[in-house]
Amino acid sequence: MHIDLALSDWDNYALLDTGNREKLERFGEYILVRSEPKAWWKPSLPKKNWEAAHARFDEDTNKWLRKKGCPASWWISYRGVRFEVKLTGGSKHVGVFPEQAPHWDFIHQQIASGHVKSVLNLFGYTGAASLIAAKSGAQVTHCDASKPVIAWGRSNQEASGMGDLPVRWILDDALKFVQREVRRGRQYDAVLLDPPSFGRGPKNELWKVEQGIIELLETCRQVMGPSPKMMLLTMYNLEASSLMLHHLLARLFGQRKGSIEVGELVLKQSSDGLLLPLSLYGRWTADP
Repeated sequence: MHIDLALSDWDNYALLDTGNREKLERFGEYILVRSEPKAWWKPSLPKKNWEAAHARFDEDTNKWLRKKGCPASWWISYRGVRFEVKLTGGSKHVGVFPEQAPHWDFIHQQIASGHVKSVLNLFGYTGAASLIAAKSGAQVTHCDASKPVIAWGRSNQEASGMGDLPVRWILDDALKFVQREVRRGRQYDAVLLDPPSFGRGPKNELWKVEQGIIELLETCRQVMGPSPKMMLLTMYNLEASSLMLHHLLARLFGQRKGSIEVGELVLKQSSDGLLLPLSLYGRWTADP
């Protein structure tokens, strides 16, 4: 089995340096410092480069410490889709995961080729993959359990001039929503999943990936109907492995003709070319 390293290439983003369990990043014109549990080594750049950042997320207070002149939000873009970067209290996340850009390119290719026409995006966050899919020509259903991030995604859609494109924004627990879609007889060519290790649904439903992933994947397989085209599974769980994701997809699609690719989403830092591993992924694609 071959394990790929999927690299992001994005003008509006750069990983400048990593080390001491932190990362130094540029989003558009602003430089941020955020914690990064996988950066165990020492930084390559001198301390002055890190101190020059426009904002830093303080893990002790769960707040962003912004220097004068650094806004609380600004816009960046990818493939003509605009994303609002926000420094919101209580979270180091800023509204977009740059390491997932290779996924967006893959989704675009699958849709542009005519292989995929309808997409279900679960745990879709602020909608990057959903909006790339819609702009590429697919009908998209986006599901997330957080009302604020659904609103954030809708705002990204409007700011991108894509208000007339077919995106359904669903506030719901992922498993319960897919179960209802199965009962309704709705089918999708492709399913995208980025399940959290731990979380709660809009009605405080408890989710633990190790307990719920099998039922969720099997239900997603049902909603893909008799002619599934693609499944893309991303996982940030530290206990998972690429081999584990391969086995999950292989068991799910059985003897159906298709291919499985597994690997890691990584970012290449500009200071010295070091590759920062961030998440695992598995992709099953039906044969044309």
